[in-house]
Amino acid sequence: MKQQCYMAVIYLNWLVLAVGLGFFVIKGHYGLALLWLVLVPLAMWTYIRVFPSISQVMGYGRLDDQPARNQGHARIKVRLYTALGCPFCPVVKRRLMALRETMEFSLEEIDVTLKPGVLMEKGIRAVPVVEAGGRVLGGNATSHQLAEMISGVESRELRVETQLGFSTS
Repeated sequence: MKQQCYMAVIYLNWLVLAVGLGFFVIKGHYGLALLWLVLVPLAMWTYIRVFPSISQVMGYGRLDDQPARNQGHARIKVRLYTALGCPFCPVVKRRLMALRETMEFSLEEIDVTLKPGVLMEKGIRAVPVVEAGGRVLGGNATSHQLAEMISGVESRELRVETQLGFSTS
């Protein structure tokens, strides 16, 4: 199974929260509604926190990382598209944050939970997504894959700048 979260499943989780809350309120069970409002998000948060240790049992495989090799500096902008409720997004974000320390690229995180059109315009239906210089890497990516993508974008941009005779520095 690909290590990514489809936006439809994320929205389904939030719909369950809203429908359950509405059900308890309509029935007049305000205590249960409050309990539902606290316990369901707490369960979702717990799931995201323990997901790396249970992902293999769930059929997603291991979330092992491969360390990045030959990290150079990358003067580019990297975008990370995430959604609230995706257990893979924090994993990829941690890897990018660690790479940013050594590669020195700029990182912009865009939460698309309430902005599904942002990814739909690009034909993407799942998160996490890392985008740099027109290149896109979807799903759970290792540090090695992320560094290769980012350095590949940097070297491609440097080749173009050298051919055109200018620099963006």
